[in-house]
Amino acid sequence: QCKEAAYEERRYPAGKWACVTKGEPMYEQSISMSFMKLMRYICKENSVGCYLGMTVPVLNEIHLTKEGTELEREVVTAYYLPGEFQQNPPVPTDPEIHITERAPLRVIARVFYGMTTEETILREISLFWELLGSTDTVLRETYIVAVYENPSIPQRRNEIWFICRA
Repeated sequence: QCKEAAYEERRYPAGKWACVTKGEPMYEQSISMSFMKLMRYICKENSVGCYLGMTVPVLNEIHLTKEGTELEREVVTAYYLPGEFQQNPPVPTDPEIHITERAPLRVIARVFYGMTTEETILREISLFWELLGSTDTVLRETYIVAVYENPSIPQRRNEIWFICRA
């Protein structure tokens, strides 16, 4: 009998990402505004003036408050630059977009479907902790929401990533 695994461990190589940081009153506003900026960069607003190509997932790095009951306002939305642009990333015309070299990453990932709101993310983090139990192998204050499909898709595939300690 094959059942879907509750979560899986993955490793991602170092690479260059285009990132936008927003701290709007609602999580959904931050990621929406950041993603629109990144889409303009991907589509043409860059130093090469052409479409760069979409990569997935788009990552939203979030932080929990000290109490762990809500999200900090500031969210970093990140788009992985396609292979041909890794060595020499096109320069964004938008000064709010920063090209960042991210270190290799080891995560424990768990799939969930639907909208990504502050409420659903907090619920997914809580459910994931219940599954994992007590462990010191992952960070407790920083998480990543990985989005694989267009936000307009009602039951889109997302993942919550717990970041493994080095």
